[in-house]
Amino acid sequence: MSRHNRYSRRSFLKRAATTAGMGAAFTIAGTKASGQVLGANDRVRVAVAGVYGRGQSFLAGFGGMKDVEIAYIVDPDSRLFASRSKTVTDKAGYTPACIQDVRRALDDKNLDAIAIVTPNHWHALMAIWACQAGKDAYVEKPCCHNLFEGRQLVEAARKYDRLVQHGTQRRSDPKWIQLTNDIRSGKYGKLKLAHAFDCRERLSDGIMKPQDPPGELDFDLWLGPASVQPFRTNLVHYRWHWQWDFGNGEIGNLGSHELDVCRWALPDGSLPRSVLSLGGRFGYTDQGQTPNNHLTWIDCGEVKLLHEARGLVDKDHWKICVEWHTDEGVLRDGKFFPKGQGDGIPIDNYPPPGAPEQGPPHMRNFIDAVRSRKREALTAEILEGYRSATLVHLGNTSYRLGGDVSFDEATNALGDDAILREPFEEMKRHLAATGQVELANTPCRLGRRLTFDAAAERFVDAADANDLNRRSYRDPFVVPDQV
Repeated sequence: MSRHNRYSRRSFLKRAATTAGMGAAFTIAGTKASGQVLGANDRVRVAVAGVYGRGQSFLAGFGGMKDVEIAYIVDPDSRLFASRSKTVTDKAGYTPACIQDVRRALDDKNLDAIAIVTPNHWHALMAIWACQAGKDAYVEKPCCHNLFEGRQLVEAARKYDRLVQHGTQRRSDPKWIQLTNDIRSGKYGKLKLAHAFDCRERLSDGIMKPQDPPGELDFDLWLGPASVQPFRTNLVHYRWHWQWDFGNGEIGNLGSHELDVCRWALPDGSLPRSVLSLGGRFGYTDQGQTPNNHLTWIDCGEVKLLHEARGLVDKDHWKICVEWHTDEGVLRDGKFFPKGQGDGIPIDNYPPPGAPEQGPPHMRNFIDAVRSRKREALTAEILEGYRSATLVHLGNTSYRLGGDVSFDEATNALGDDAILREPFEEMKRHLAATGQVELANTPCRLGRRLTFDAAAERFVDAADANDLNRRSYRDPFVVPDQV
């Protein structure tokens, strides 16, 4: 444990001991989760951190498992405690402790694991703290707010021999396991392009004035590793996704799932080499920062990845899926369409389109691995999660380092490459058809084309891009250089 983190946490626990009678010493030694295989009659004691939205599925999922006890509900917003604890009581017949600060749960020597379902900027730090405290962790996607955090989380998992599951739950879905295996094996030909779509209505965040946070919300704790800034009602809850300080945009939201399965199906040894991203926040003026229409191309050698997010779509036109282009045809809508043939061939057990299921099998996989202490049993072990999250950060880095140009200038900059040009032309047609965007008078952000050294996990000859690989932290919420 780094000297900085040890002393910041010790200070916290001393304060907590004064007010709540807690023990002051923080240690990773001798905890219940320190390495033994759990017996059949032992219940895995877990904390669920972050219970506004997605966290509720963990309360229901873990609450329905007889060999799991939800020991803590953790959230800076105590307004959620009554309803969320009732969920557990109704489901499991007991009432968990409800606390605002996760460090109180991590100091419990009888806690085995934590599910981290917080805003993105807390994911890696909380998971690293969990590893240092001798706890296993399930961390939601993306596992890190930037590349530095992801690498540090992997290192912490290895150093403290912790089981860390990434929240890309399709990895535990037999249909996705079969499909990605078949594509990778060449059953449908040599993969050339994986085209991911995350087209879902995203409404304006509006413009809200700063105000005092509700008394029940510890907003400083909610901010955590982020810079100090005023509370606004369009930050807490959920709309933090569209702020760079807290979220990673749609590509880091739904796109985390789509890019994960794209990478999963790549031939062995495929690594990202370069990236180009463009788009904008179109159709309204609000306080959101991330693009609501966003195209990202990632060159992985013989295979190209394309992620496309659209937020100006109504509910009848959502499209959340991946299309796979091989040298022999296209897989889409549950069928394989061989070149030169009109009718598609149905594929048995093809995964349905749409957002992934909430993930009880993935939670079950995590609990089983915690019990067995077998890292290889995890279907989305943290190194795999970090490698997929890297794709998210490549797209956002290119976008953020870009500049505003006209749509015509962006078109000319893409040249004749069909993989780049055709989806951009479709994006322009879509924006014009919404009636909300006048292309001639609207700028588009053209991202910078960046080369990436996957082995070094750094951009090549791009110091400003590498600067975005980490953030400035504020004490005591610091991801340490040495975990």
